[in-house]
Amino acid sequence: MPLAEGEFKLTYSSNGVHPGAAFTFGTVRTGYYLLDDFEVKDTDANVGDTPLPRGDGVRYGQDFTTGATITFEVGVDTVDAGSTLLDRHGANLDAVSVMKQAWDAKAVRDRVATPAVLSTTQGGRARRWYGRPRQWTKAASKLTRQGYTPVVATFATAHTGSFDDIEQWVRVDMAPPPHRGIVGPLKEPLTMVGEGSVRVPGEIIVGGNRPAWPVITINGPISQPVCELVGRWKLGLDLTLKAGEKVTVDPRPWVRTVLRGSGSVAGLITRSSPLLEYLLIPTGRQDFLLRGIDATATAFMTVAWRDAYAYL
Repeated sequence: MPLAEGEFKLTYSSNGVHPGAAFTFGTVRTGYYLLDDFEVKDTDANVGDTPLPRGDGVRYGQDFTTGATITFEVGVDTVDAGSTLLDRHGANLDAVSVMKQAWDAKAVRDRVATPAVLSTTQGGRARRWYGRPRQWTKAASKLTRQGYTPVVATFATAHTGSFDDIEQWVRVDMAPPPHRGIVGPLKEPLTMVGEGSVRVPGEIIVGGNRPAWPVITINGPISQPVCELVGRWKLGLDLTLKAGEKVTVDPRPWVRTVLRGSGSVAGLITRSSPLLEYLLIPTGRQDFLLRGIDATATAFMTVAWRDAYAYL
């Protein structure tokens, strides 16, 4: 169910001991409303500049950024929770504890390379960030006993910008072997398909205003599979997948894995393939191909992505 305008939702799963969370806040309806607009602040870039030897000036290198910090000023309001001061005070302590528990995020902090998800709807746009809850501070207030407590909380993202909350995906079957000419016998009437009237298998349209990260899953049976983004890059794997087996390539910065089942096969990426950090899909129309050896012609892959944005 999509969030209402202006709402936020922090979600992560349980680790079996510590509970997960699905904490919604941001509007009066939730009881946790924003006292001011949320702030998104990118971290300072880690610049690779070096001074020129024996001369004025600087040589610019590669610059990197470690993500953004989102800050919220939240009013926890239970003024209408009871008719007595004691009822309102108790309800407010409970509500503050709920937010503190969600922001503690012990279940996700115990797992390496596992982010929480922060979703929102702003201007009718459903967006999300990947990261972890960080600081949580209850501001000093004499109103807690009346049923109101202000809180300041931050969320550290694993990236800059945001992603569409809706994931898109396409199935790509094995590319046919290359051939030339027309193979007979032909039957009348012969017809030509007009350009643009048929969607090409593997064709995707990437929106947003930044390149998107694909999550590629190749399903066997196939040997020496190659995922190709036409005109951009080719990713090959020196392995064989049986029927029912699959390998998932996830180049997103907070994941960066190549898994067959639960085991890593990153060492089987072919030498001619690009590094995972370069497996980006530019915006606009793009085409994916799956190649390899498959006598059954039943192998296929799925490519999933979320449109990416510099802000929202």
